Amino acid sequence: MFDFFKSKPKNYEDISVGEFHDLMLQKDTVILDVRTPGEFSSGKLRGARNIDIMSRNFVDQIKNLPKDKTYLVYCRSGNRSGQACEIMADMGFTNLKNMARGIMSWPFEVV
Repeated sequence: MFDFFKSKPKNYEDISVGEFHDLMLQKDTVILDVRTPGEFSSGKLRGARNIDIMSRNFVDQIKNLPKDKTYLVYCRSGNRSGQACEIMADMGFTNLKNMARGIMSWPFEVV
């Protein structure tokens, strides 16, 4: 009768750092770092684009992105990037991958 505690299904996929790393090499992928500019400048994944989820214009920046790409989204721990994936899914993006556990667990090169 009441679904107060029913969680809505995720419209994105949480993936491991290994899967994320492999997908980075695929055609039509966009790597989004949703951390703050300060975090981004302290070390990022090669080819990543920074769109800070905490900024006032996050949605405005996201809405201009093409929806036919695969988006690999990450943050420090995987929480903000999960939130970003939810927002993007609500905006009609369909191929979203969230780096579970975030860049803290990234064993590969950071630039």
